[in-house]
Amino acid sequence: MEFLIIATAHFLALLSPGPDFFLVMQVSIRMPIRYGFALSFGIGAANGVYLIVAILGLQIIRDFSWLMTVLQYLGAAYLIFIGVMLLKSPGTDLDTSEKNNSFLLEQHLGRQFLVGFMSGILNPKNCIFYLSLFTVMVSESTGFSTRLLYGLWMTTVVTIWDCALVSVLGKNSTKERLGRGIFYLEKVSGIMLLFFGLLLPLT
Repeated sequence: MEFLIIATAHFLALLSPGPDFFLVMQVSIRMPIRYGFALSFGIGAANGVYLIVAILGLQIIRDFSWLMTVLQYLGAAYLIFIGVMLLKSPGTDLDTSEKNNSFLLEQHLGRQFLVGFMSGILNPKNCIFYLSLFTVMVSESTGFSTRLLYGLWMTTVVTIWDCALVSVLGKNSTKERLGRGIFYLEKVSGIMLLFFGLLLPLT
């Protein structure tokens, strides 16, 4: 029962669009699918780091207010940076988009993994969410190995969910349906990332 409650709470949180969703969407519509998968694995790895922190019971991190503040401002700066780059990027055909906005659209698996990892690790809300989840919903009597399985499950679900989004958004048929709307989707993604970045230090 405990696992079902945790898994449900985690999946419902996953359904809420956040910075990761808009990054996944932007990479999926502009780059080959494999780069979207690399981004997704980066996001999953960052979630895994925070899950390890939660599993080890390091709730003490909450007491380091300066660390959370640093994470908030670094995360805000990162999201604002990406948002501005998306807003400044010109409208281009899909097959030539890699020539523009090189930081976000560089066709390098390691770079896309890093972009995803930085997005996840610089979002202090991930840390707070997982610490709260394990503090409130996981019983003290739950064994360490069981907690590890919970963490492995949630990391896997995050990665699979993002990869599924990539698979859908990255299809040629999907891109064809979007057509010129891709340009506006990029701008919407830029605005949302900028919004998340400006809002992050205030929350």
